[in-house]
Amino acid sequence: MLRTAGKNSHPDEAERKYRAEMTEKIAALKEKRNAVLLVHNYQRDEIQDIADIMGDSLGLARAAAETDKDVIVFCGVVFMAESASILNPRKTVLLPVKEAGCPLADMATVEELRKIKERFPDAAVVSYVNSSALVKAESDICCTSANAIKVVNSVKEDRIIFVPDRNLGRYVAGHTDKEIILWPGYCETHDRLRAADILECKKKYPDAEVIAHPECRTEVLELADAALSTSGMLRYAEGSKAGTIIVGTEIGMGYRLKRENPDKTFIFPSECLICETMKMTTLDAVHNALENMVHEIRVDEETRRKANIALTRMLEVV
Repeated sequence: MLRTAGKNSHPDEAERKYRAEMTEKIAALKEKRNAVLLVHNYQRDEIQDIADIMGDSLGLARAAAETDKDVIVFCGVVFMAESASILNPRKTVLLPVKEAGCPLADMATVEELRKIKERFPDAAVVSYVNSSALVKAESDICCTSANAIKVVNSVKEDRIIFVPDRNLGRYVAGHTDKEIILWPGYCETHDRLRAADILECKKKYPDAEVIAHPECRTEVLELADAALSTSGMLRYAEGSKAGTIIVGTEIGMGYRLKRENPDKTFIFPSECLICETMKMTTLDAVHNALENMVHEIRVDEETRRKANIALTRMLEVV
């Protein structure tokens, strides 16, 4: 089943009133707490609407490192809030829903990573930012989907242990001469998308362009006009002359794409493109976090110090 961005973004009067009231309350609490709301592009529409800063993992990591606010409310998932705490330990970092984890990040453990490092002692470890603080602490450098190729090509080692996303790793392997040792992890949301979904969508929209996140399977990326991070998708959509764009990523991206490009149509080729944990964050949860200062994310200092090296190296790659 296809989904058109924007079709389900029209709340009824009661919902609009509720959102307006909650937005006002949250704004007052933000001022009281001297807080900033960092919001990932996959969040619910109403959470995107209250963002101070919206972006992908790379952009939000930079924002977390640079903010002068006392409190960071991270509307995303656990590894994102951990990264904010690692990069800016003097700030209070709140995750509105403590259960908002990342199945991909959970697929890599520090114990297994250490075993692989023993097998390949000459390899550098590049960990996708979608990983735990402990895994980052065992890594030489981190990356995001926006800069993964640049990061891999920036390290001196010719052999790379790429953790934990196999699909992103395969994509990177196609753009480097280095040997990539793949971890068997994957994003459950992106991995569900199949080439057949794209082909079926192209039948209905033959003139449409296709963009896909590099966490998608190779069979999907081979059908795409471009493989892009969410920030890259925004730039692509703005510059494209196509009236219709098929989007292979989490459906939350559709709200921002449509808002910034109202003259274009964005089609999501499958109903499977929903990250349940990204959708856990609600206005009530954000309000509760700020009102009661709950669900603080903090990383122990030894882990933080090591992980900070890998994250800082990532931010230095331009």
